Amino acid sequence: MNNYHEHEQQTPRLNPFVSVWLHPKQTAAFMMEYKSLGFAFLLVSLGYIGAMFSGLIDSDIYPGMAIWLIALLGIVVSPLLGIIITAIYAGVLLLFGKLFQGTATYQGMFKSLSLTLIPSIALLPFYLIWLFTSPESLLISEFTGTMPIIFWVTILITIVTGIWSFVITIAVVAEAHQISNWKAFFTVFIPSVIMFILFLVLFVIIIFGLIGIGLFFDTP
Repeated sequence: MNNYHEHEQQTPRLNPFVSVWLHPKQTAAFMMEYKSLGFAFLLVSLGYIGAMFSGLIDSDIYPGMAIWLIALLGIVVSPLLGIIITAIYAGVLLLFGKLFQGTATYQGMFKSLSLTLIPSIALLPFYLIWLFTSPESLLISEFTGTMPIIFWVTILITIVTGIWSFVITIAVVAEAHQISNWKAFFTVFIPSVIMFILFLVLFVIIIFGLIGIGLFFDTP
């Protein structure tokens, strides 16, 4: 009984939406022990909705698609896509962390990674305001008018949250695997480089394939 109370004192109750910004490791430990996968799914879903809206910049899908439809598709599609991507990413970081004697479980890694989406959740209100008040400046790449104040505010917050999300990622991976921050950095960095190279090779293959097809059909 005494051990139970001591354990409760060692792992204080936290609000992940607040604590993750300054105490990501403690928040990851709390998340893994006390929060359900359902809560992690909620964080991922909301975070990817925010990330999706940030990806709309200069997308040129407006005015071909109505504003309400853009928002609806983002709210419906992003959560499913986010859960799939996070599930894969958790498996990748689980495997690479083992190279550095990491001890994370898959569920623990998934829960920890869901915390990295909280900064993206913070972006949601700013992008929604931008989308509905000045869709042209957000969505049209050749927009030449005066940028609204919400543009400058949102871009600044996007940069800050992007950087902080990376910092949180290193910290929660370190906590999940019980390894140092440096080992966690390479756990994240190595698969990222490998994936970048694979995508680059695939891109080059596709480009040369399209060029070859074009030359074939242009041949008299």
